[in-house]
Amino acid sequence: MAGLSYQQGPPLALPLRFFLAAPLFLMLAGIGALAIGPEALVSRWSPAVLAIVHLLTLGYLGMVMLGALTQMLPVVLGARIPAVRSVAGLTLTGLAVGVPLLAAGLAFGKPVPLVAAMVVLALVLATFLMAMVIALLRADAVASDTVWPMRLAWLALLLTTTLGLVLAGGLAGLFSDLDLTTVTVLHVTWGLAGWILILVIGVAYQVVPMLQLTPPYPSQVSRWLAWLVLIGLIGYSAALFWFDGAGIVSVVSRFALAAGAGIFAIATLTLQYRRRRKLGDSTLTFWRLAMVSLLGCAAAGPLVDGEPAQMAVGGLFLLGFAASAVNGMLYKIVPFLAWFHLQAQTQARAGTIPSMKAFVPDERARSHLRLHTMAVCLLVPAPFLPWPLASIGWLLLALSGDRLWRNLLAARRLYLAYGGRL
Repeated sequence: MAGLSYQQGPPLALPLRFFLAAPLFLMLAGIGALAIGPEALVSRWSPAVLAIVHLLTLGYLGMVMLGALTQMLPVVLGARIPAVRSVAGLTLTGLAVGVPLLAAGLAFGKPVPLVAAMVVLALVLATFLMAMVIALLRADAVASDTVWPMRLAWLALLLTTTLGLVLAGGLAGLFSDLDLTTVTVLHVTWGLAGWILILVIGVAYQVVPMLQLTPPYPSQVSRWLAWLVLIGLIGYSAALFWFDGAGIVSVVSRFALAAGAGIFAIATLTLQYRRRRKLGDSTLTFWRLAMVSLLGCAAAGPLVDGEPAQMAVGGLFLLGFAASAVNGMLYKIVPFLAWFHLQAQTQARAGTIPSMKAFVPDERARSHLRLHTMAVCLLVPAPFLPWPLASIGWLLLALSGDRLWRNLLAARRLYLAYGGRL
């Protein structure tokens, strides 16, 4: 924990509100899929699938990631976010309003909610991106292993947002001559491999050694891994734009992206094997599930063909890798922040406030882990399964979100019960 600037961190309420809002989108995605039914979920480009994917990515993952950045940028990089209360409040409110509007516009093909979502999300994400770039330009250069992945993730989020807004405008009929297929593929690629993967890599450089008691990532990995992913993204985008996704550049770029994902997964699993504390817990299992899923994506991603297989790989990335990693981070970050703020506010003696483990006991986290794992096991192969089985997966996803929300809410209640201030 040396070099961390906890005194610069925001009040606990700021990231915690994001974390408490995020599971609601998991519940909404699961319930929405059950309400829509099997006919609308047959293609990854169907309106219903696009709506559910955005509830998972921009709703669940986006809430957690943007909330975590309000904490990590000042604490890890020593970079204060300007007007952090206003930026965080606007971002949280905008996502809470804009993401359901976007999902409704996509699911029902209505231009009015799509345009409204464009306006709200453009304002919100532009504000957060501006605040984030100011903070990153102030970041301590000594923390280069973390700061550069954060900067590259910022670039990926900027491109993902821009492409998403252009795409939403095209779907709403504002751009009649837009090549929707190319823009969609670019939007998906920069969102998944750019924003999500690079940001998780950057966060892991700090979170995995600190909270899982592992050795640090090897410098040979932490210095160039995010750049390898970025090079793959640029190469693939160029091949898609100029050569319709064909040719040697496209093939090499896809394998570069797969190599970056695979190296990160193997390095993380190796560090976890070498951790000082050998007793396992649910958070470690969440992370191992995430890394094994990422290895599966790296192995299958460049090779799969056909709609069902591509949907399965996408589900493995979003639910198996990204959601599992986020769940594992939440069960470490929230108890740590609650304990730290309670200790700092009350100046309590040892033993007079709950330990970190008391905020989310492992048996509660383990019940969520079981629900989440079963949901992943049913939803990843869902394109090949009959609807009755796939529908159980969507129900388990909604129950998983409910369990996560209750666990985080219980941590908040315990924090307040011991005199903590939000």
